[in-house]
Amino acid sequence: MNRTKYLLSVLSGVLAYVLLSLSVGQNSLRCYKNLQEQKQLISLRTVEIQNINSELTLEHSALQNDKDVIAAYARKLDYVGEGEQLVKINGLKPAQNTLYDIGKVLRYTEITFLSEKICKIIGLFFAVMTFAVILLYDLSKGNIRTGKKQNVMVAGIPVYEVKQI
Repeated sequence: MNRTKYLLSVLSGVLAYVLLSLSVGQNSLRCYKNLQEQKQLISLRTVEIQNINSELTLEHSALQNDKDVIAAYARKLDYVGEGEQLVKINGLKPAQNTLYDIGKVLRYTEITFLSEKICKIIGLFFAVMTFAVILLYDLSKGNIRTGKKQNVMVAGIPVYEVKQI
């Protein structure tokens, strides 16, 4: 068996390992795509939360400084100002409290992949299997002899190898 057959089996193992690593391994293209999608979702949520924060900051500063806004909130809580009279009407729904949008909960999604160890084991398995197939092929074709040497026949006459003394 010559070197190219050995190299072919090693090459098949390396090729299997590389293909597995690129398709379903830890640093695969699929994992990269999933991480990019998660990054985009996080960026969108961050922008939403920043918008909510700016609205609440604006409302907070208005409640601290603007007397008209303070008076409007006080009226919602049934307070009256000087010279005003309170009239209660039965049968109406109570005033709705303002509910603030706090954003959506973003859960971490686990990314599944084959570990490097498993990819290497599968690559080694492919190399060994390719070597075994090549070895069996050579044995069946007679390229590799096992056991006793067979006599070589030249034009029907056996040729024997005899050691020189």
